[in-house]
Amino acid sequence: MTHELTAFPLARASSNPAVSGGWWRDAVIYQVYVRSFADSDGDGVGDLRGVRERLPHLARLGVDAVWLTPFYVSPQADGGYDVADYRAVDPLFGDLADADDLVRAAHALGLRVIVDVVPNHTSERHPWFQEALAGVPGARERYLFRPGRGVDGSLPPNDWESVFGGPAWTRVPDGDWYLHLFAPEQPDLDWEHPEVAEEFASVLRFWLDLGVDGFRVDVAHGMVKAPGLPDIGRGAQATLIGTEPLPFFDQDGVHAIHRSWRRLLDSYGGQRIGVAEAWAPTSERLALYVRPDELHQAFNFRFLNCPWDPAAMRTVIDESLAATSAVGAPTTWVLSNHDVVRHVTRYGGGAQGLARARAAALLMLALPGSAYVYQGEELGLPEVTDLPAEVRRDPAFRRRTTAAGHGAGGAGGASAADGQDGQDGLRDGCRVPLPWSGDEAPYGFGSGGSWLPQPEGWGGLSVAAQTGDPHSTLELYRAALELRRAMPGLGAVEAGQGGPADEWPGAGAGPAVYARGMRWRPAPEGVLLFTRPGFACTVNTRPTAVEMPSPGRPVLSSAPVETDGRTVRLPSDSCTWWAF
Repeated sequence: MTHELTAFPLARASSNPAVSGGWWRDAVIYQVYVRSFADSDGDGVGDLRGVRERLPHLARLGVDAVWLTPFYVSPQADGGYDVADYRAVDPLFGDLADADDLVRAAHALGLRVIVDVVPNHTSERHPWFQEALAGVPGARERYLFRPGRGVDGSLPPNDWESVFGGPAWTRVPDGDWYLHLFAPEQPDLDWEHPEVAEEFASVLRFWLDLGVDGFRVDVAHGMVKAPGLPDIGRGAQATLIGTEPLPFFDQDGVHAIHRSWRRLLDSYGGQRIGVAEAWAPTSERLALYVRPDELHQAFNFRFLNCPWDPAAMRTVIDESLAATSAVGAPTTWVLSNHDVVRHVTRYGGGAQGLARARAAALLMLALPGSAYVYQGEELGLPEVTDLPAEVRRDPAFRRRTTAAGHGAGGAGGASAADGQDGQDGLRDGCRVPLPWSGDEAPYGFGSGGSWLPQPEGWGGLSVAAQTGDPHSTLELYRAALELRRAMPGLGAVEAGQGGPADEWPGAGAGPAVYARGMRWRPAPEGVLLFTRPGFACTVNTRPTAVEMPSPGRPVLSSAPVETDGRTVRLPSDSCTWWAF
């Protein structure tokens, strides 16, 4: 019994009676890396029309919303996260009519659309920065230009390092230096300047008026820097992101910006949302971004970075739920994205990595809150680790001598997971275009090849090859998302729900930790077991099968389980959902 579905009546997640306060609280949101999703014009690069044509796949998968990576006018120094015009579509991806058509088509299928906004920095080609270089009076005040140190000003203003490696400062011909926490082509804005806030409020309105349902805020933790730009006093600073306080990230001043954006979002109908891509040293600091008057969600990178270890998993889950419960916000769960090594590979690769990835997906989708799915994880795609140097595009690769393999988010921040069995901790390997059909590259991606080479053998991982195969990873995801909508005990059950309705065959067997309708239950060593109303989830992290009392009736499993109704034999590296 690998993908056994029950006969629960189905409903969209937003109509689940357990959900209150907003569609995003238990939404499953699918990340589309636009240039690698689907190519409609044969130039080898994915585009907006390609996304629109493939939306039926996402509707059938069962997700609630689509998040699109940047498609704005850009020199593409960092995959579009260097924006030169925030109100226009880069010709590489189409035009504004294509964006409008995509939003309308998605809404017709019941899918919401979230787009990236990149407020920490612009492209060096942005008109503002061009004015700054040209010496237009006052133009440099929109950015962080500073004089250098030393007798002749030839030393950077401080010791900050770029997340991509090397100094975070570049000197211009007249002697001044400008700050770029990422690539030199991405100069940081100075959010103390009133024109910056006014401009981005206008940008948000532009896309909200077009009909988008929200924004993923890139580097939401980075727009404000500590007064005086103090030295850090140590190197390898990218390794500190998300673990220690830094003067250029997670400053308290960013929250005033997010409050102003929340007011703007709330002024529009249709429950438009803001999602923080924020790195913070603790779960409590991260929860500040989702207080009632700030953004609606924040990515939970601690869960992504968690090793395949039951104690570590439980700690991250408990601390995440506790932190967001304290501010009344939903928790988000994510396993992969366009900035980190795909979790099939992080979990060991091969058959073991795939088994753990399938189990982790079921665990993620069973937890209270919202989940993010990165394109291709529903196919079980591994990281591509053998890309030739001449095809790689990640700007961190060009700065590898100082980056020392510490990859970074696009432009989102370094991840502890980046260096695990990837390619020097860089990001091209998770961005290889998707396989849709056929036995040879480009596997239905488009008629003109693909901008990064796809491996041989991916035909068996394509959407067409996996559709209808009850043992495939794609059908596992489809079944899980269908059950997630159907079972009232899943989704965003709020704190305080549960209690007597949460009785199950093992009730009363030892103490339980309770959060948001979820209770941990006693289980054999190496096994996680928790219940939610009418539902139980088991995760066996051990390399061998485990026997234990049956928690109920199995309804979905990442690997075949054996049960006689009283006991169950859980396969190694597996997750099973139970109804009772």
